[in-house]
Amino acid sequence: MQSINPYTNQVEKTFEPATAQEIEETLQRAQNAFQAWRTTSFLQRSTLMQRAGDELAGNTDYYAKIISLEMGKPLAQARGEVNKCAMVCHYYAQHAEAFLQDEEIRTSAVRSFISFEPLGAILAVMPWNFPFWQVFRFAAPALMAGNVGLLKHASNVPQCALAIQEVFDKVGFPEGCFQSLLIGSKEVEHLIKDERVKAVTLTGSEGAGAKVASLAGNEIKKTVLELGGSDAFVVLADADVEAVAKKAANARLINTGQSCIAAKRFILEKPIAEEFLAAFAKNMQKKRTGDPLNDEDIDYGPLARVDLAQELTDQVERSVAAGAKLYLEGGQPDPDKALFHPAILTDIKPGNPAYEEEFFGPVALVFVAEDAEDAIRIANDSPFGLGGSVWTSDIKRGQELARKVEAGAVFVNAIVASDPALPFGGVKKSGYGRELSYLGIREFVNQKTIWVSDPQE
Repeated sequence: MQSINPYTNQVEKTFEPATAQEIEETLQRAQNAFQAWRTTSFLQRSTLMQRAGDELAGNTDYYAKIISLEMGKPLAQARGEVNKCAMVCHYYAQHAEAFLQDEEIRTSAVRSFISFEPLGAILAVMPWNFPFWQVFRFAAPALMAGNVGLLKHASNVPQCALAIQEVFDKVGFPEGCFQSLLIGSKEVEHLIKDERVKAVTLTGSEGAGAKVASLAGNEIKKTVLELGGSDAFVVLADADVEAVAKKAANARLINTGQSCIAAKRFILEKPIAEEFLAAFAKNMQKKRTGDPLNDEDIDYGPLARVDLAQELTDQVERSVAAGAKLYLEGGQPDPDKALFHPAILTDIKPGNPAYEEEFFGPVALVFVAEDAEDAIRIANDSPFGLGGSVWTSDIKRGQELARKVEAGAVFVNAIVASDPALPFGGVKKSGYGRELSYLGIREFVNQKTIWVSDPQE
């Protein structure tokens, strides 16, 4: 397993995948750890999770450089990712006990209540695009609930996987509470079928989600899936065109466009479409690129791998061949490099690849709507439903339209983002289940009914 710098395309480190014996030992350590960890108090768990957050916040540069090295994220953005991980650790350290306290239910019993109890070892199959955040938003609530974690990270970020385990080990979590397994995708089936693994969470592609859900379903194990997104960015005619166009460029280029909740489909009401498109393209062209590790003043880096840039190039070429037009050319200047400059596609009709597929990189897809209702129709005419945004000077109308967008989260006059206090997840082909908030920590617990009657009755 290789750690490759996507900016230089140089192999930085090579790792041997875990052997069958090492996998077995990891599973047994997880099982042993759970038997003790499940009985610990919230105070004990909270103390350790607070320390994990402190470790991340106190060593931001160290962890950020690993992220930038392995997947090409600009260093400033990588620091932001590490600090967000610290925040989610602190959030659940503070709130987990309240989220999981017994919930009293009035019935004819002397006492009846719901108890929230841990399940065991939870397998997390995680992607490379936010290699720390997507792990910690699973790990913090799962461990605070009394579960233990097993991480199968993306194969191109092995140093990130090991660094995350290092955080938990360093601050004193018991051995086996959180373990990273350097394994390929083929080993996931073995883990899901192992009786010591009680549930699975996956963030990744639609195809990977379908496979994991099928395997887990055969084993009668719960899954939470956060899959692709093709988020709509709806701009109404009464919006401030110049201001929103700047936000649009930022929304499209989050993480060099490699984000499930990055805005991808820009749906413009007809009266402002031409003006907005010109301003949008101007702002996209202003964005700077460079060496993610050494140039602090850049907006985007390379894509995480050369093959990902090649796939995006293929998507653009197929879309143009099917009738779409390149308003801003951008693209991949060197087919052997991962760099991809921002591009804008217009004139996209149903059946075009750009209408149906998720574009995981800095390519904006622009649609023109006759009116607000038509904009919502276009927004919902997608197999995905992760996030979306509505931009308007009329806040009340914005909220009304937000309710009509088929997505797990809709932001009015703001770029879609995740927050530990709010549930995160999608509908349709974007997956099911929720991470974060009190809903996220309750995904992987036994919501047990306990009924108490008077022995004299």
